[in-house]
Amino acid sequence: MTFYEVRAKPRDNISDLRYDIDHGMIHTLIPFGKSLQRSLENAKVDNNKNAIWIEEDSNDPPLVSEREAVLDRYFSDIQIVAIGSEEDGWSKIKNNQSLWEAYKT
Repeated sequence: MTFYEVRAKPRDNISDLRYDIDHGMIHTLIPFGKSLQRSLENAKVDNNKNAIWIEEDSNDPPLVSEREAVLDRYFSDIQIVAIGSEEDGWSKIKNNQSLWEAYKT
């Protein structure tokens, strides 16, 4: 399994994604829903208010299914960079503000 740092610009409808997360619409997507939900629930923002999170995927190219089903609807300018480990990725961004605090509606 490869881990990725994902950075993307939230679209104006980002509050709809929070609704989908809270109501289990992401969690139930097979086969990636549980992992994607956990990643998005813990997403942070960088200094430019871009969302940033860590995601695992074994596909090449990465996150194709996730983009088609969810990500492209709520984010633009998605950048995906392979990282060494999930733990290192989350440690790197742990002190950043929560995406959901930054985009509270």
